[in-house]
This record gives sequence, C-alpha cells and structure tokens, in this order.
Amino acid sequence: MSKSIFSRYFSAFVVIIIATFILLSLVLSETLADYYNRTSKQKLVSSAETLKQLFEEQYSFKDDEDFKEYVNFQSINIRRFLNDHLRIAGSDYSAFLTDEKGEILISANLEENDFSGDKVGDDIMRSIGDSIYEEEGNLSGLFRMKKAVYGIPIARNGVQRGVLFVCTVSTGMSYLNNTTIRTVIVTCLWTMLAALVAVYILTKRITLPLYKMSEAAKEFEHGHFDVRVPIPATDELAELGTAINNMAQSLQILDKNRSDFLSSVSHDLRTPMTTITGFIDAILDGTIPEEKQEYYIKLIGNEVKRLSRLVTALLDVTRIQSGERKFVMTSFDICEMARIILISFEQKIEGKKLDVEFETDEDKMFVTADRDAIYQILYNLCDNAVKFSREGGKYRIKIEKPDKKIRVSVYNEGAGIPEEDVPRVFERFFKSDRSRGMDKTGTGLGLYIAKSIINAHGEEIKVESTQGEYCEFTFTLRPSTETEIKTIAAQQ
Repeated sequence: MSKSIFSRYFSAFVVIIIATFILLSLVLSETLADYYNRTSKQKLVSSAETLKQLFEEQYSFKDDEDFKEYVNFQSINIRRFLNDHLRIAGSDYSAFLTDEKGEILISANLEENDFSGDKVGDDIMRSIGDSIYEEEGNLSGLFRMKKAVYGIPIARNGVQRGVLFVCTVSTGMSYLNNTTIRTVIVTCLWTMLAALVAVYILTKRITLPLYKMSEAAKEFEHGHFDVRVPIPATDELAELGTAINNMAQSLQILDKNRSDFLSSVSHDLRTPMTTITGFIDAILDGTIPEEKQEYYIKLIGNEVKRLSRLVTALLDVTRIQSGERKFVMTSFDICEMARIILISFEQKIEGKKLDVEFETDEDKMFVTADRDAIYQILYNLCDNAVKFSREGGKYRIKIEKPDKKIRVSVYNEGAGIPEEDVPRVFERFFKSDRSRGMDKTGTGLGLYIAKSIINAHGEEIKVESTQGEYCEFTFTLRPSTETEIKTIAAQQ
C-alpha cells in the first residue's frame, strides 16, 4: 500500500530530527565528559603535587630514619594535614601514603570498606620509581570500585622513601558528569518533542492543500468543473491553487461553450434540414401544386447553400482552433483590398441608397498579414455593414495610421447592437435578437472567425455601437517595413 505524501514527509522529518538529536546528545556528552575528565585530571595532578611539596616541606625526617615509623609517629598530624588540603580539592578526593614497598601507612577521606587489600602491587611500585603513576581503575584490585589515581614518589636526598597516592571517584561515573549528560538528554528530548509537533503542523499545512487539490482533480475527472481549491495562504502552494482554480474556471467555460456549441450546431443544422425534408415530402406527395414546385425548389436550394456555408464556417473554426490553418504572412496594400471589396457591393449599396465614404491617410498603405484571411474578415464586416444599414444611411470605410499600427474601421448607420449584446458579438453562434437575428442567412460564426484570425495575428478587433444609431467595427494590422514593401515590388 502506497504511503501518502504527509506520512512520507513526516516520517523523513522524524527520522532526521531523532538522528540529529541523538548525535547531538552523544557529541555533547562526549565533549562534556572529555572536558570534565581533563579538568579532573589536572586538578588531581595539581592536588597531588601540592600535597607532596607541602608534605616534604612540613614534615622532615632523617635520612636513616624509618619512613614507616615516622609516619606512624606523626599519623594524627599527617592525617589532619591531608584532610585539610583534600577538603579544599573536593569532597570526592582522597589520599593515602605507602612505604617504598607499597604497604599502606595512612589514608585520608577513605574508609576500610573502600579497600580490598592493604598493599599496592609490586608491579605498580616498580613502575613508579622516580616518575609519577596514573591510572583509572582499581590499582590491581586494591580498591573495590573504579577510581582515578595519581601516584607521586616521596623522596629524601634523591632516595624514594614512600609514595603519595591521590585519588577520586572515576570521572566517567562522577555525579556532576552524569547530571550534565542527563540534563543535555532531557533538554534534547523536550526540544525534539517540540520540533516534532512543529514538523507535524508544518507538514500537515503543506500536504493538506495538496490533498484538496487531488480531490478537486478527481472531481474534474468526473466533469464537475464547479469545484474550487481553497487558497489559505500566499505562498507557492497558493499560486498552484490559484492556477488550478483558473484552469477549472477555464474548463467550466469551455464545457459550457462546448454544450452551447453542440446545441447551436444541432439547432442550425436541424432547422434547414427540417425545411428541406418538409418541402421535398410535400413535392413528392403532391401537397405542393406543380406550378409552385419551382419556387419551393429554390427555397430548398437556399437552405442547402445555408447548410454549406455553416459547414464551411465550422471547418474554418475547427482548423483555426486545432492550428491546422496556417497563416502566410505577406505584404499587401490594404487600401486596394478595401476598394475592391467596396466595388463588389456596388449594387447592394445603390439598392439602399447609402451615403458612402472612403477615407485613408495615404493612397497606398501596406500591411503584413495573411492576405486571404484579412480579405475574409474585411469582406464579412463590409457585408454586415451593408446588410444592417438603414435606407440612405452613412456607410464608411476608414483606414488610418494613428500610431505604430494601421487601423481599419467599417462604419454604418442603422439598427446598431443593443448595449447588453456588445460584449458577446464575437462569441460562437451569437446573434443579437434585435439586429443580427434579422439575418436568416447568417451562421453566427463570422465574427467569431474574424476575432480568431485577428488574435492569431497578434492584433485586436473591437466594436462600438449605439442601438438605433450606428455600429463600427475596428481591427488593427502591422504595417509593412520598407524591406517587405520592396520585396513585394520586386516580385511584381
């Protein structure tokens, strides 16, 4: 069974934190123990050397005097001397004197049950000689427990007469050291607990939005595009959540557009097909008299042409959306194209007695675009302008260059577009009920195709209109450079 992101992150953080604190505890414990051992050893050595010096200065004995007898004779004073100086060193320090053979003569701050014997081993005594002796142990079984021992010889005129041993409880087992280590460990444990709580909260905070995003993605999979991801913060996860919400909104709009598209296509296909089927059936069963059949056959032909236009427009939309329609950028005179299109509407213009105006900043204005695509757009706009102009109204084509773009405008006086419909005129299959709805031959895709083509060129198209007064469509194009114009002139 696969683990969740939360469990993996949390487990990884827990392992890292525990390992870090264990390592930290070990390092601190070892460092403190080493420090305490070194300071204890230095203190032990210093105490031993000080006691030796003071002992040799305070207690004088003759060269031929027996050291054992001397110590026994001065035992009370020597023990008091040792106790006084050991009290300064610390309560866990002790000392004892031996003769040159290792026999214990006197001890301070030690009990009888501390010893398991009364003599230091010969091997240890031989190893001392004129040098010092160090050990962390039980002096070959002399002590019942482990101690740190420092032995220093007592000499008179270069002759060793005895040995002074100063010892303390083993540094590794000392109370202070154990207390310090325990304090470090307890502190680390509490800190680790706090860190684990913080990691749990942080990991949960990170993974919870991811879980919400995963649940939202599952809803998207089932077509529920109204689901949104909560955005609790302003970090990278919030940016991801915003992107997912924007994607869901786009998918929701796309799904609605798809439904509307299918509904509109079904309606626009069903209507002419129903008309065609009805007229054909009426002709075949004799409902329509023979003398009127030609009229109805013409109606059938018009409906077939309407279907053909719709299918062609749908193919154009599909090719543009899929990227199959490739635009070939060439340089051409937009003024010449506008004149040719205007001339093609001469009969319709005269039929409505329109007041025509043709305005250009220059006689020739070259643009770089797909010639056929721009012709399609300009022809469609001019056709709509003539179609929806009122009798005797103004009809104007204007081409100007107010800035770095060439702007083409098609203006007509007539029904115009209702204010509430203006933002939707470039949608697929949209027809204004009060204006474009009067056009029974349109497919509702012309303006959508025009906007798609202009967008593919990186330009913009817009509309301004006042219902019952006028309507003006404007789009921009990139002007040709001198090099592009000269290339076209050379080809011609």
